[in-house]
Amino acid sequence: MTYVLLVVGFALLIKGADFFVEGASKIASLLRVSPLLIGLTIVAFGTSSPEATVSILAALDGSAEVSLGNVIGSNIFNITLVVGITALINPLNVESATIRKEIPFTLLGSMVLLVVISDIALQGFSTNLITRSDGFIFLLIFTVFMYYIFEVARNNRDQMETEEATERSSWGKNAVRTLLGLAAIIFGGELVVRNSTEIAVSLGMSETLVGLTIVAVGTSLPELVTSITAAIKKQSEIALGNIVGSNIFNILFVLGASSVIAPLPVNSKIFMDVFIMLFLTVVLLVFSRTRYRIGKIEGSILAIAYVIYLIFIILRN
Repeated sequence: MTYVLLVVGFALLIKGADFFVEGASKIASLLRVSPLLIGLTIVAFGTSSPEATVSILAALDGSAEVSLGNVIGSNIFNITLVVGITALINPLNVESATIRKEIPFTLLGSMVLLVVISDIALQGFSTNLITRSDGFIFLLIFTVFMYYIFEVARNNRDQMETEEATERSSWGKNAVRTLLGLAAIIFGGELVVRNSTEIAVSLGMSETLVGLTIVAVGTSLPELVTSITAAIKKQSEIALGNIVGSNIFNILFVLGASSVIAPLPVNSKIFMDVFIMLFLTVVLLVFSRTRYRIGKIEGSILAIAYVIYLIFIILRN
């Protein structure tokens, strides 16, 4: 039954992502908001719902290693395999605003995470811990990011042309399609994570390894499927916005909310993964600056980087 539910979860993810991208892109045009902004907000937060659910539940259950490993593993998966596969399907066009602000904001979030988990090195404490105070700092930075996004959306909306009345009549249908797609993504993601974790634990994998691999990949499947679907539909702005927005959401909101619920002890092994995440974010920024697009060559490099990372953490653990 575990394997059957895993397959059902995958099916829900794929169909849900199809509905979600279609509905979200239509809503973007009706709201006179760019697809990139829709990707950074509605699509990103929707596809990050499994990460939020799993990490918050892990914090409540006292499984801090799964919670922190899930977020870091998911972000590495997003930057490497999701961007890589999406770019291989359809090269991603990068708006200059994304390069100047959103990708560096992801880098900022990663650096803040490195600082708050370095209690032993920076403050001489006996243990590294993401405290409730740290969690509130994450949530405050997230609030600033959301304010910036809504300001950009408001300015962007004023510049775009007014839509036809006939298109506005499809508001209800697109809203229902988007919500149905999101529900299928969240439920499908939950099925995939729960059942794949159950299989992994039964095979004797450690909690840290499960968090960084099975749970991270499982909760990132909505981002992967949604970005691939967006790329196939030639909605590359939604695809890239989804990936960048998800990474910001994962660090600032998911970790912030999780640590406010219960302080998260930090495993010393996770530092290497945080450094890898920082390095890969810089690589993504550099790739984005080459002709304002992430092409097939860059996509191949990122996809291979994830395979190497996966081999590294399996051998390490």
